[in-house]
Amino acid sequence: MTRPLFEQVLGAGFGQLPPQLRALHSVRGRQRWSGQGEVLRGTHWLVAPCAWLARLPPTSSVPVSVEFVVDANGEQWNRQFGPARMASRLWQRNGQLMERLGAMRFCFALDVVEGQILWRAQRVWAFGIVPLPARWFAQVHCRERERNGRYEFLVDVAMPVIGRLIRYEGWLLPDGSR
Repeated sequence: MTRPLFEQVLGAGFGQLPPQLRALHSVRGRQRWSGQGEVLRGTHWLVAPCAWLARLPPTSSVPVSVEFVVDANGEQWNRQFGPARMASRLWQRNGQLMERLGAMRFCFALDVVEGQILWRAQRVWAFGIVPLPARWFAQVHCRERERNGRYEFLVDVAMPVIGRLIRYEGWLLPDGSR
């Protein structure tokens, strides 16, 4: 049995994570986590086509669920923000986390800071092959943490010219644990 994807990327830092973060990132096979989330999209006219390319959910305050499906090649995250679906594929390459989200592919460096996982976008490609300038993604802030016994997530993305693209945050617990 191989080590979980985030343990492969984080190395020794994985053991420093609080229990809910380790549990969420140690799923074997398939598991569903559910909770509540808030989504806020930006208002610039370019937000809609960018959100469509990445398959991002609309502004809403909704129940959230994520089905994690783990296989030998990485993880599939099937997110549900109310009726909106957002799926991505994650894998590890050279100690960094790769994610394919809609027509976008990302390379993230992950750091463990005070028991939280912080994601930093290192490289981004459109349609998996067209490299985009790294400076466009300098304002991508992602954080995972445990708070009040729950897994919490925050993704806040702003870009030059358009400002906020999207911010979504919320909490999750494994199904059956509430």
